[in-house]
Amino acid sequence: MLASIDIGSYSVHLLVARVRGRRVEPLHDESVFLGLGRTIDASGELGPARAELTATIASFLIAALSRDASDVTVVGTDPLRRAPDAAEAVAEIEAATRLRVNVLSHEEEAITALLGVTAGRPIVRTTAVVDVGGGSTEVLVATPGAEPVARGLPLGATRLTGFAIAHDPPTADELASMASAARDAMVHAPDAAPAELVAVGGTARSLLRVGSPLPNRALSRRRIATALRHIAAVPAATIAERYAVRPSRAAVLPAGATILAAALERYGLDHLRVARGGLREGLILATARAGSGWRAELLELARGWER
Repeated sequence: MLASIDIGSYSVHLLVARVRGRRVEPLHDESVFLGLGRTIDASGELGPARAELTATIASFLIAALSRDASDVTVVGTDPLRRAPDAAEAVAEIEAATRLRVNVLSHEEEAITALLGVTAGRPIVRTTAVVDVGGGSTEVLVATPGAEPVARGLPLGATRLTGFAIAHDPPTADELASMASAARDAMVHAPDAAPAELVAVGGTARSLLRVGSPLPNRALSRRRIATALRHIAAVPAATIAERYAVRPSRAAVLPAGATILAAALERYGLDHLRVARGGLREGLILATARAGSGWRAELLELARGWER
């Protein structure tokens, strides 16, 4: 049994899973909303939120060990990349739990998410992966026989909401401002002509719930536009109740949908596929394949393995 903990701008997540071949079989999946990205935006640092973060990681460790996890891997993404007191937060977590906290670069985060998408299968056609987080969006392009190219865009669902939205539901002008900001950010995504766009993360999974069920987990431009009209027309509380998403997620869902629409536009594709796996599943697989040295092996792992 292996466990991965992901410290994100929106939430902190725990996954405990068993690996069978390429399959990551979840045994326990838990998340706690801490809103670290908003804390940094509001106060310039994590500050008192560090104590709550440390307590959350400690409780996740207990949960993982109680389920016989033999290895617990902890990573920090956007909030620990940009908070000026991130080093203090890392030191406090490590002192309290004896776990090592790996603060991932944008590229490392994207490559690890790619592993969660491919389950270690070699890339056979050019594929773009977009991971919409709370504080940033990672975009990666994987081409057969080449190293993946990744970019981190300083625009996540929570940050875009804070930048553009002051009303609930958002006004037409606010929606237009979000769309413009998302398009401007996507200009900096890697240049490519991918055959497929794959989305990971809570935004894409939540959008699958809007409207009739989608057995193929595909979101077309039209479907996203229709979903955006629905979720932007009513207050966030209504979105949460109607589509069974957390209220905190519902508040930033219009921004997340806008970022995904901009990614499709950037790559000239009509639809994207919502992956079942992502960063946490990638961490589980990387640890299973490379042990504690997984971080140094990321590029090699991204090439895939035979079995």
